[in-house]
Amino acid sequence: MSDDTVFLDLRLTLADETATVALAEDLAAILRVGDVVALVGDLGAGKSTLARAMIRALADDDALEAPSPTFTLVQAYALPRLIVSHYDLYRLSEASELDELGFDEALLEGAALIEWPDRAEDRLPEDMLVVALGAGTNAGERVVRMTGPAEAWGARLDRTLAIRAFLEAAGSPRGHRRHLQGDASSRSYERIHDAHGASVLMNHPPEPDDAAGRARVAARAAAKLAEGPRPFLALGLGLAAQGVSVPEILAHDLDQGLMLLEDLGSEPCVAGEPPAPIVERYRAAVELLAALHDRDLPSILDDGEGESYALPAYDLGNLEAEVSVFLDWGIPHLLERPASLEERTTFLALWRPLFEEIIAGPRTWCLRDYHSPNLLWLADREGLARVGVLDFQDTILGHPAYDVVSLAEDARVTVDRALEAELRAAYVAARRRHDTGFDQTAFDRAYAILAAQRNTRILGVFARLKARDGKPHYLAHLPRLWDYLDRVFDEPVLRPLKLWYEDVVPADRRLAR
Repeated sequence: MSDDTVFLDLRLTLADETATVALAEDLAAILRVGDVVALVGDLGAGKSTLARAMIRALADDDALEAPSPTFTLVQAYALPRLIVSHYDLYRLSEASELDELGFDEALLEGAALIEWPDRAEDRLPEDMLVVALGAGTNAGERVVRMTGPAEAWGARLDRTLAIRAFLEAAGSPRGHRRHLQGDASSRSYERIHDAHGASVLMNHPPEPDDAAGRARVAARAAAKLAEGPRPFLALGLGLAAQGVSVPEILAHDLDQGLMLLEDLGSEPCVAGEPPAPIVERYRAAVELLAALHDRDLPSILDDGEGESYALPAYDLGNLEAEVSVFLDWGIPHLLERPASLEERTTFLALWRPLFEEIIAGPRTWCLRDYHSPNLLWLADREGLARVGVLDFQDTILGHPAYDVVSLAEDARVTVDRALEAELRAAYVAARRRHDTGFDQTAFDRAYAILAAQRNTRILGVFARLKARDGKPHYLAHLPRLWDYLDRVFDEPVLRPLKLWYEDVVPADRRLAR
């Protein structure tokens, strides 16, 4: 480690064991593969208490037996988010014994919590976090000192402790934090349990001011995607005003990108393995869209902070930016080479008249990711309120067919042709009940164009998530997206595009890798 490395030195006072457990959960929330947390302190200082609470938080199991491995020296836990190896090195004879304990291998696939780290001498990584615990002034009180390289730990510790401060301000100072999910963006979610029940924390940190962060901001701006949590607040209020079941916002700090939301539960609209649509629930979801699309929805919303939020609208520029993601990331992934200038020029020229047709059509709120990961089933509610909607901050003014495509050609689960046809028919029937002049022919044409546009964009996005963000599991969805494209490419309006895809990306290059 270089001489100019900046080290953090953070000191905390923990009033009791409950506060110690809260700190353990704060640390567990930021733990990732390759991390080492060294626990220092005398016998009875609370090292095992802290380690056990971290393991239980990661396991989401408060009753998990996690004894200190005094005699085995190491105990590994294969937990949902990562593998954690808990070491007690008090009985280690010499540092070389770490090889027999599989220490280096443990860091390749998970994280390590180490009691009595001094026994390891110089075998521990220089970028580890050292957590020193000692007795405080009052009974049951502990003092904690955390030291480590600021580059490795500073931003993460600042963020997780800011979340704890936010929970305290929201009335849940010792709420138990449990990882819920992350998504394809920088957002992550936790379920918070306290004496009042459960709620959901949305953690939407600002992008770092570096090249990668600026690139992500620019890409979102080109596609008119939301930046920060303010659109979520405005649209949450707007959708609730329309009777849509969205999470109530219990507390928020827009500057820090933190929100505490009502917990709508975890009952999905899919079932089985692999997950498949539950027809009744998908049908209710498409009928909810039809009900929204029948209304004259405002383009400017109250943002909940005394100001207004103007919904952006699809235009030629961002429709082209969305499909260009396929050129920028999908083609290099599939063909192992960049798209040529001729391929780019022809591709965008084929799309342009189709986009102009979409822009000239009707406009409504497009939630943009109206599909299985973002929909819940609320059986205790009635009518359309039974569909809970979670992800809507990227809502834009666009063609009504877009969200029907999002649902009926769900990117994450397979919707077979028969169910897709049933959902489209249910949507059309619901629209016609309120509008006898509803133009099904124009809708079907727009549906085909937007199905091709959306699936093309997602092919590029999933390739980008693998190459840029280290999330290769999204590639498993690529065959489904190609199947959806094959369904709509038979539409006459898409014939020229179909020929381009067949020429540039032959069938044997479309497999997930």
